[in-house]
Amino acid sequence: MPTPARVVFLPEEDAPLAVEQVELPDPGPLQVVVRQFASGICHSQLHQMHNPRPSDQVLGHEATGEVVAIGSEVTNVAVGDMVFVTWVPRDPSVASRPVEEIVVERPNGRQATTRNVFTWADHTIADEKYIVKVPQDTRRDVTSIIGCAVLTGSGAVYNTAAVREGDSVAIFGVGGVGLSAVVAASVVKADPIIAVDLDDEKLEFAKTFGATHGVNAGGGDAIEQIKALTAGEEGVTTSFGEPVSGVDFAFDCIGREVTMGQILRAVRPGVLGAGGGGTAVLVGVPQTGLQFDQLDMMGLLINEKRYIGSIGGSCRPDRDFPMFLAWSEDGALDLDAMVTERFKISQINEATAALEQGEIFGRAIMEFDD
Repeated sequence: MPTPARVVFLPEEDAPLAVEQVELPDPGPLQVVVRQFASGICHSQLHQMHNPRPSDQVLGHEATGEVVAIGSEVTNVAVGDMVFVTWVPRDPSVASRPVEEIVVERPNGRQATTRNVFTWADHTIADEKYIVKVPQDTRRDVTSIIGCAVLTGSGAVYNTAAVREGDSVAIFGVGGVGLSAVVAASVVKADPIIAVDLDDEKLEFAKTFGATHGVNAGGGDAIEQIKALTAGEEGVTTSFGEPVSGVDFAFDCIGREVTMGQILRAVRPGVLGAGGGGTAVLVGVPQTGLQFDQLDMMGLLINEKRYIGSIGGSCRPDRDFPMFLAWSEDGALDLDAMVTERFKISQINEATAALEQGEIFGRAIMEFDD
């Protein structure tokens, strides 16, 4: 039978988000209906809100909930299971399988769609490929950010870049994703772990998650500050006369033009005949294009630097979510500290305004009433 749900809708036209009571359909053969306890409020939803769209949209892509109905062919979860809802296919066996488009009908007769999942709702319906079973005693609130913030930031460090003990790391932007990157770097014992931001308070906050240094990019040239912290032995240069300084890995968790360029300049040069240079990793959703000058490109070439992207932290949720939960249980991943703001579904416009104005210190979540 249909499931009553309160859902946040983004209208096609420029208008505030609307919270409406609807009925979700019975699940199709490979679909799952989830009663949700909490959802993350991700910065990428702001991009959806500001960009043109072909129809009304439903939003959100990370949540913790409980299965209330399953389709006839669903085998990975059962009714009553505690689950995470995420936007990354749970394992390679289902990654390329096409999914049935989710369409939610509004009370006014208009239809809203989503690319894969929606979690800004007290109940959701999704393909089973985006539903990951977790232990029944999993926390219902702060764990909701594992499905995107933790997955994206920690995964970029742990999976995409495969940072190892002793590697030097710089992380640009220490919101929820950046803090998750700091945590992963700390778990693998990177050193130093340099947090880069424009807010001294955020930089100090990042140190509680494992950052060893903070660089305020508004208080001087961030690249020069990073190079000073990573300078090699005096007088030692590369084959092309460059000082050996910079980090092994630099992560842009913002996606702005300035930070996308800075991460390439922040990584160390290679030494011809001895080894390649550092790796710049784009993690944040690009908000603009980027044009490198000839000097940057020459540096990329002769110093054998690398510039790569990381989508969803190269994660396999069935494999990686248990690891992230273990980090949380061990205290390495302090989700209670990372979640700094909580909102009800009725406050969603307040929440997105606070996010846009930079008032969310770590990560915000939306909690749904029992």
